[in-house]
Amino acid sequence: MRDERIPATLAMLLGISAVFVILLALYLGRSLFAPVFFAIFIVAIVWPLQDFMEKKLPRVLAMLVTVVVAGGVLVTLAGLVLWSLNRAVLWAIGNAAAFQAAYVQMDTWLQGHGLYLASEFVHNFDPRWLFAALQRLGAGLQYVASFVVVALVFVVLGLLEVEPTRRKLVRANKVELVAACRAAAAKFQRYMIIRAVMSLATGLGVWALTYAFGMDLAMEWGVTAFALNFIPFIGPLFATMLPTLFAIVQFDNFVVPIAIFVGLNVVQFLIGSYLEPRVAGDRLSISPFLVLFAVFMWSMLWGIAGAFIGVPILIAAMTFAEHHPTARNWAQLLSGDSARRARANE
Repeated sequence: MRDERIPATLAMLLGISAVFVILLALYLGRSLFAPVFFAIFIVAIVWPLQDFMEKKLPRVLAMLVTVVVAGGVLVTLAGLVLWSLNRAVLWAIGNAAAFQAAYVQMDTWLQGHGLYLASEFVHNFDPRWLFAALQRLGAGLQYVASFVVVALVFVVLGLLEVEPTRRKLVRANKVELVAACRAAAAKFQRYMIIRAVMSLATGLGVWALTYAFGMDLAMEWGVTAFALNFIPFIGPLFATMLPTLFAIVQFDNFVVPIAIFVGLNVVQFLIGSYLEPRVAGDRLSISPFLVLFAVFMWSMLWGIAGAFIGVPILIAAMTFAEHHPTARNWAQLLSGDSARRARANE
């Protein structure tokens, strides 16, 4: 019995060690691996456009049109976020004294109601931290924009390799791998369509709510909510907290900021936690725990880009597992119910 347990334990330790080594390699090589993974995701998304354009135009020209369209969408999205955050930073700098006065007032109110722990937090709050956080977020998004440019180079190469790679796999009798790639690409496309529609709905909801309360920068908050909603969990958190902090400064009482905070959470809950899962659940049946874990793990490894690409990587991993005999049972265990899985694979 002892001789049988030692190899099993050793195999488990080696497996855990291999996972840590792979994660370390992904972290250290993030400047290479992150753009490559992102490019593969983009290639899977835009391939139907490339396939259509190749029927109308020469292959290289079709590829250029596809890359320009994909790059234009990504740059426009990043530009909208940078524009809205830049407007928010300028507004915050112009109202720096109001920020300080608002938090002094909050500190006094909390002490007067015996909330000393919360008061200690507010008392040590420096509004300059908020400005620095906004600027760091803007710098991070500028990094994402340059990251996208690098990724587009890999997209060009990837688009040229899709069809030759498929033919090689077919000749090598890797039909299951080809089917898994097609299924993953189809799920990527569904994921982005659902994400885009729900992000637009979230942006309109945030704009309508802040505009109804008479908040400054209502359009900017709507644009920010729309763009950041493409990053699961982390994006909606920023899109909720930032307008609330600015509302505390703009309004003379705490009733309106609290109402705005509650309203923003209602918008995020109805769209992000109720409507989107119901729409996506029948087509992309993945455990919410795994989604959350993937977002935070990949954001830890690759920053903002990892937070965005984490869910597509999870979708790809689950799809390939479903097409592999050994890992199929684990994929079914970690995904949703069988009815949803059947509809997701249709």
